[in-house]
Amino acid sequence: MIMVTGSVTARTDSFHEVRRLSLEHVHRSRLEPGCIAHAVHADCENPLRLVFIEQWADRAALSAHFAVPASRDFVRALQPLAAAATTIEIYDATRVENF
Repeated sequence: MIMVTGSVTARTDSFHEVRRLSLEHVHRSRLEPGCIAHAVHADCENPLRLVFIEQWADRAALSAHFAVPASRDFVRALQPLAAAATTIEIYDATRVENF
């Protein structure tokens, strides 16, 4: 499984638009083949920062997600609304055991 974490910090005047775009992106992404989970969360310590947590079946599914025009459009739309550079980290994860 592939895990992705990312974040965007909005400007005060752009937060509602960043949130709207983020939720639209998450809801669309959940319908893509290989998407196990895709969510956006508010950072409790910085209310202008949104954090994305994603799970993908494999690298091919994630690559297909990145190739979707709407995914690229989402990233481009966020750039002028962000107060700082967006972040993304990709991990190859293996479940060790259930607790």
